[in-house]
Amino acid sequence: MLRIKGYIGSMLLGAAMLAPLLTSGCAAHARYYDDYRADYHPWNDGEAHAYRVWLVERHYEYRDFNRLSREDQREYWRWRHDHPGRY
Repeated sequence: MLRIKGYIGSMLLGAAMLAPLLTSGCAAHARYYDDYRADYHPWNDGEAHAYRVWLVERHYEYRDFNRLSREDQREYWRWRHDHPGRY
């Protein structure tokens, strides 16, 4: 019985130590679907900068992109396709 408890404790400790490694990096590989043009966009530093420029031009306060309404997301992608390569 003590041997089983030792294994379970070791497994839980190992899982707790591996969890950050398995879940890290997800934001670095984020991609957003643009239903306006039916394509995907990687969310990287350039896209984050372009998004902030778009927010400033519209006098919007910063909000995570995934918290925008669907229409605001479409508006952003329309604007982004009209400003390729600037950011």
